[in-house]
Amino acid sequence: MESSEHGAMTAAVSDGGEGTPLLRPRQTPLVTRIYQLLLAQISAGDFKPDERLPGENDLAARFQVSRPVVREALKRLRNDGLIYSRQGAGSFVRVAVEESQPVLGYAPVETIADIQRCYEFRLTIEPDHAYHAALRWNDAALDRIAAALSLMDDATRAHRHREDADYAFHTAIAEATNNHYYMSSMQALKDHISVGMKFHGVSLMGPSSGLTGVYDEHRGIFDAIRHRDGETARQRMRTHLEGSRDRVFEGRALDLSL
Repeated sequence: MESSEHGAMTAAVSDGGEGTPLLRPRQTPLVTRIYQLLLAQISAGDFKPDERLPGENDLAARFQVSRPVVREALKRLRNDGLIYSRQGAGSFVRVAVEESQPVLGYAPVETIADIQRCYEFRLTIEPDHAYHAALRWNDAALDRIAAALSLMDDATRAHRHREDADYAFHTAIAEATNNHYYMSSMQALKDHISVGMKFHGVSLMGPSSGLTGVYDEHRGIFDAIRHRDGETARQRMRTHLEGSRDRVFEGRALDLSL
C-alpha cells in the first residue's frame, strides 16, 4: 500500500543539475483528508496542548493509509503551527486550535430549544452519513462501527445508556463516508450532541425502559450499512434521530418560529 500511495502523492521534478527526476511531496486529497481529521480531533479537544499524538504507524493503521500520507499531513499541521516535534519523541499539540486559527464551530447549547435545533440539524446530515457509509466502508471502518455498537450492547444488557458509545457509533459512521467535511461537522458538534444524548438517556430509564428498542435501532442502521443498502441505512438513521428527538420532547416539538 505504501509504494502505490507514495507514488500518488509525489511529483517528479528536475533537480536543475543532472536532470535526474526528484520526488517532491504534494498535497493530495488523501493527505488533506487526514489533515482535516486530525485538525477536527484537535479542535474538539481530543488532544490537549502539549499532548503527544499517536505515532505514524498507529495513525496509518487507524486511518487505513500509508505512513507517507500521515507524514505529509503531520508536516502540514506542523507548518500551520498546530503541532511540534521532539527528537525521538514524536509530535505534540502546540496550542489549542481556537487560539491559533478559526475553525468550524457552533454556538453552545444554552436552552432546550437549542437541543431541538441540534436534532433538526443532525437530521439534515446524518441520514446521508449512513447512506454514503453504506456505499463506501472498508473493513476497518466497519469494525469501528461494530466496536461502538458492541459497547452499546453491553451497556443495554447492564441497563445503562452510554453517551460515549452512542457518539462513537455516529462518528464512526461519519468517518466511514470518507468525507472529512462530515467528520469535521461531527467533531464540532461533539458537546452539542452530548447534551441531547444525556437527555435522551434519561428518557430511556424507568420501569418501561426503551434501551433495548434504541439498541435495536442502532443495530438496524449497522445491518443496512453492512449490507451496503444505502437507502435503507438513510431511512433507518432518519427514523432513529426522529425517535430520539420525540422521546426527549415527549412528542411535543417546540415552536421555533421567529
